Amino acid sequence: MDFQTFRQVAAEEAAALQIEEYELYYQLEESASADAFRHEIKEVSAASEGGVCLRCLVNGRMGYASTQRLSEESARSLVRRAAGNAAVLETSDPEFLVKTGQSYQPVSTNNAALPDAAALRRTALSGQDALYAQPGVVDGSTTSVFAERVCIAIHNSHGLDLQYENTITSVSMEAVVSDGAEDGEKATEFRICAGALDQLDLPATAREIASDARDALGAGVAPTGNMPVIFSPKAMSLLLNGFAEVFSAENAQKGLSLLKGKEGTVIAAPSVTLVDDPFYETSAMPMPFDAEGTPTRRKNVIENGVLNTLLYNLSTAAAAGKATTGNASKSRYDSKINIQPFTMYLASGGLTQEQLLQKAQNGVLITSLGGLHAGANAISGDFSLQSAGFLIENGQKTSPVRSFTVAGNFFDLLKGITAIANDPQPPVFPASSTAFISPSVLVEGLSIAGK
Repeated sequence: MDFQTFRQVAAEEAAALQIEEYELYYQLEESASADAFRHEIKEVSAASEGGVCLRCLVNGRMGYASTQRLSEESARSLVRRAAGNAAVLETSDPEFLVKTGQSYQPVSTNNAALPDAAALRRTALSGQDALYAQPGVVDGSTTSVFAERVCIAIHNSHGLDLQYENTITSVSMEAVVSDGAEDGEKATEFRICAGALDQLDLPATAREIASDARDALGAGVAPTGNMPVIFSPKAMSLLLNGFAEVFSAENAQKGLSLLKGKEGTVIAAPSVTLVDDPFYETSAMPMPFDAEGTPTRRKNVIENGVLNTLLYNLSTAAAAGKATTGNASKSRYDSKINIQPFTMYLASGGLTQEQLLQKAQNGVLITSLGGLHAGANAISGDFSLQSAGFLIENGQKTSPVRSFTVAGNFFDLLKGITAIANDPQPPVFPASSTAFISPSVLVEGLSIAGK
C-alpha cells in the first residue's frame, strides 16, 4: 500500500473515532554505499528504513503512535493507538498543527533512482586510483561512496498535503601520506564532496587532500599561551556544528542555553552575521517546509553582532509569543519534533586568509579540531579541543603543529572575532539536511596549550 492510500484509511478511522485534529508524517530513507580500500571493494551495502507517525489531539492532549507497515490494518490500528496514548497522558505541552493555504518556495531536487551497485563500485575504485596517484599516499587511504533517497510527506486534518523527494550522493575520501622513511611519520586528511557521481572531480579532491596531508608532515608542538588564533573554514564549521544547539529556542526555554532572553542584544562582534538558509545554493537538501509543514525561510540568526532570533518550531514560538522560524525537525519518522538549522553559515568578510595572517602576525592557524563531543559544553559555551594546524610567524603560515589544545568559550569567541575572510569551503556534512559553512576567522586571545 502506498502512503496516499494509507492516509485515506487512517482518515476514515479518525472520522469513525471522532478525532478532528491529526497529522500523518511519512518518511522513507533508502540508502546504498560502497567502501574501497587498497584498490579493492571492501563492502557494498543497501538499507531501507521508514514509516508513518500519527499525532492526534484528543481532549486537548496530543497522542503519538507510529508504524513501519503500510497496510489497512496498520492504518486503523495506528489511529486507535495514538488516541489511546493521548487518553493516558498525565500532562501534555501544547502542540499545534499547520494550517493550509501558506506559500512554499519552489526548490530544485534530484528525483533520480539510487545509483546501482556497479556505479557505486566504479566510483569507489576511481577514488582509490585518484588517491594512489598522489605522491606519498600509502595504504590506509580509503574511499566511500554514499547515496540516499529521502521521501517525506505530511498530511493533516486541516487540509495540509505536502510531499518532498530527493536523492543525494556523496564521496568521502581520506588520504594517508608518509614521509617515506621506514616506520616514518604519517599524516591524514579527508574531504566529503556531494553531487552527481559522474560530475565529481575525484582527482582534484585527491590532489587537494594529499597536498594538505603532506603539508602536515614534520609537525611540532605549538607554544603555550594566549595568542591570536585563525580557524580555517573547516575548523570553524566544526565549531559551529558543535555549538549550533545554543540557538535552539527549546534549549533556551529549558535553561540549556545562555542565549535565553538575549534576542535583540549584542552577542558577537559587529563583523559577525550568522545565517540559516534552507535554500543555500550548494545545499544537497533544499527544504521548502519543516517537519511540522511550516514554510521555511532564510533568516539572519545573528546580524552585525546582534542576536536577531533564535530558531523556533510551533510550540516554542507559541511559548515565546513569536512566529515560528520554520526550524522544526525530526531525525526519524517516529521521533518527537525538535529544532535544527538547515544550512547555517557565517557570512564572509572582505579579506583573504593571507590578510588574516598578516593581521594575526604571531599565533596559530587551526585546520583540524577533535573531541567536540567530549570537549565542548553547549550549555556553558566552554570548550577544550585537540587541535592541529600551523604556526603563524610574522604574518606568515609556517611550520605545522599538532597535539595541542585550544580552549575558550564559544560566546566569548563570537565577541572576540576581529576579522573574517572570504574563503568559505564546501559544507561540513554536505549530504544532509543540516550543514555548516564558514570562511576563515581571526579570534584574539584564545588559550593554546602546547609545549
